Amino acid sequence: MNSDITIGVSSCLLGNPVRYDGGHKRDDYITTTLAKHVEFVVVCPECEAGFGVPRKAMRLYGDPASPRLVIRETGEDKTEQMTTWVHKKIEELSKMQLCGFILKSKSPSCGMERVKMYNTKGAVAASGSGLFGGALTSRFPLLPIEEEGRLHDEAIREHFVVRIFAHRRWLDLLKAKATPARIVEFHTQHKYLLMAHNPAMLRELGKLTARVKELKTNDFFRTYENLFMEALKTRSSVKKNVNVLQHLSGYFKKQLTPDEREELGSLIEEYRNGLVPILVPLTLIKHYIRKYHAEYLLRQYYLSPHPAELLLRNHP
Repeated sequence: MNSDITIGVSSCLLGNPVRYDGGHKRDDYITTTLAKHVEFVVVCPECEAGFGVPRKAMRLYGDPASPRLVIRETGEDKTEQMTTWVHKKIEELSKMQLCGFILKSKSPSCGMERVKMYNTKGAVAASGSGLFGGALTSRFPLLPIEEEGRLHDEAIREHFVVRIFAHRRWLDLLKAKATPARIVEFHTQHKYLLMAHNPAMLRELGKLTARVKELKTNDFFRTYENLFMEALKTRSSVKKNVNVLQHLSGYFKKQLTPDEREELGSLIEEYRNGLVPILVPLTLIKHYIRKYHAEYLLRQYYLSPHPAELLLRNHP
């Protein structure tokens, strides 16, 4: 990577004592593993909006499309105070080159989804987004945004990290004043990564890239970025990964012995059947790439979409 990967994060997840009761919700994965590879922009909506620590607990009431933020104990409405801060903060964040955001789940300010909404009788009537979380996802629909709870799922965690690293590479391309040749190279390097997420959109991006010299620069960048991030927003699957692995193995069909082809095919099948993680067939494919100097494949980000130290390809 040419630049730091900057992601936003809810302050309490880093262990900062900013919650209503003066506590925190430190997340070990974020603070001990991910922190080695990213820079954090730390945000606590309730503190930054001026509610202080400690503070009385707040809830969301009413319509999930436009909920009210109310102090549970007193009934005091704090919606305007929070939304004023949210609008200002969103504009501030839009000027940063964020590659992603991790929000505190279930929070009336930070929650991305499944936040409890109460009725006037104090009963849970619906669910929705926190005031900041909802505004963030609405303003940046293609930005990788997750809640810390969902990142405990290994597949969701890998998907999030793949997207933040890919977004950083795109921003680096723009910073380098991309030429048509660099754009074609960027697209080529991401071919199999895109195939593993959204093959249909890969074809659309291929058609767009072929016309790079015909389109206005700003129009091309805007369209390509939208399609690129939208494609990666689709999660990969075992079926799509098997398709990519078979494409990669096809590059060596003339070099490999019958036994070597059988071994590689068997490992791909074991991955398909959930017996081994994808790292196993990929390791053998990487060996053949180096052995036979397959330069085209060496440049593919599918092989190493994120640092190996994150151990994200060890799950079934």
